[in-house]
Amino acid sequence: MIVKTKSNLENNSGIKIIKASEHYKNDMGWLSTYHHFSFADYQNPDKMNFGPLRVFNDDIIQPATGFDFHLHRDMEIITYVIEGDLEHKDNQGNHGVIYPGEVQRMTAGSGIMHSEFNHSKEKPLRLLQMWVFANKKGLVPSWEQKKFSKEERTNKLVPVIVSENTKNTNALHIHQDAAFYLSTLTLGNQIEHKLSAGRKSYLFVIDGEIKLNNNLMQTRDAAMIENENNLVIKAEKPTELILIDLPEKYVINN
Repeated sequence: MIVKTKSNLENNSGIKIIKASEHYKNDMGWLSTYHHFSFADYQNPDKMNFGPLRVFNDDIIQPATGFDFHLHRDMEIITYVIEGDLEHKDNQGNHGVIYPGEVQRMTAGSGIMHSEFNHSKEKPLRLLQMWVFANKKGLVPSWEQKKFSKEERTNKLVPVIVSENTKNTNALHIHQDAAFYLSTLTLGNQIEHKLSAGRKSYLFVIDGEIKLNNNLMQTRDAAMIENENNLVIKAEKPTELILIDLPEKYVINN
């Protein structure tokens, strides 16, 4: 099955900035979360996905709390820990702690049960969790994580997640034609990212302030990018960001 989503941008071109205040926020005490797309009790037909990117959640989890065991299927789930320590357990026998700067890749496939808790009893945990449609249903569930140091991503875009068909031994691999990049920019520095034909991008400012092709973006702002050949990102303040390179068309095989 080939899926093509409609454009999220007026006139089918350019960059759409989504300000931090426009993300849906839900504060449950133990969890403060920002949903960029429809998720759980938040359902908005205009915010269902962006290409194969189905979920983008920005979570703050209070000490010694978290999500009990729950089921996922047919999603590639990427978790990036910004601050604090995340404890992971699943029914495949995996158990570990993800520390700041580490990225976890989980293929839910035919079905995986897992739990996620703030490993600390004292400090809050902030993480990003992103779901991408897998390119095939019923894959064998799997899990892995890797650390990407601040030094290696300073003033450059470092690929941390790439497609299974991409020959990159340093990044983690997922079952979809998508790539995730992390960058830490020092004041005044800039990076560029070229978009091939048929590609779009989703950019999120984790912390800081940038200009994206002269569009000002601040902490927790996001950008939907379509029909742009080249992205120029300049740091107006020290900044940490994530950039997701996505296909306009994507495939899900039964």
